[in-house]
Amino acid sequence: MSTNGVRPSATAHPGRAAPQPTVDTPRVTGLVRELLIALGEDPHREGLLDTPARVAAWWCSFLSPDPSAMATCFTETHASDQLVVVGGLNVWSLCEHHMLPMKLDAHVGYLADGTVLGLSKFGRIAQRYAGRLQMQERFTRQLADEVTTAIGSEDVAVTVHGVHLCMSMRGVRMEMARTSTVQAGGRFKTDPLLSQQFLTLSTAELRGAA
Repeated sequence: MSTNGVRPSATAHPGRAAPQPTVDTPRVTGLVRELLIALGEDPHREGLLDTPARVAAWWCSFLSPDPSAMATCFTETHASDQLVVVGGLNVWSLCEHHMLPMKLDAHVGYLADGTVLGLSKFGRIAQRYAGRLQMQERFTRQLADEVTTAIGSEDVAVTVHGVHLCMSMRGVRMEMARTSTVQAGGRFKTDPLLSQQFLTLSTAELRGAA
């Protein structure tokens, strides 16, 4: 039931979301120290004395995003059949194949049908799914699934444009390479005009940046 026009989503964590890992910070600290030795470095030299602890602290922070990203919906009877697009959801994640960073720029679109999703929640949801070893394709689907669950409708679409350091700084080393993924559901799959409107809005920001 709605209270004062505000209602939490029925499910804050869709079933496809993997549980957050528990980081053994002291062990990670020791492993980073061993890695430095294996790389021919001296972990006891001045510049590296605190490096293992700093790296371990970062891993713990990165893999422990805010778990309170419960999606809150607001009742808005005047928002009927309105296309809502939220962009600029820029997050960092880690490629699970090479453990190198990837920068993801997500846009989420949905049809408001008497219910709107709190804007700040989009960023928190994106951060929660980015804060783990990830694949861009999975991240796109998880973001779409979460919004679908929150608003109780399949009329949701997500685009993600990614820059992957595993491609930019290793392998082919193509710094300008970009990867784009799209997840569409409900009317975004069946209505070409609606789909085109969303894609136009979600790519306008990228064109402006270029």
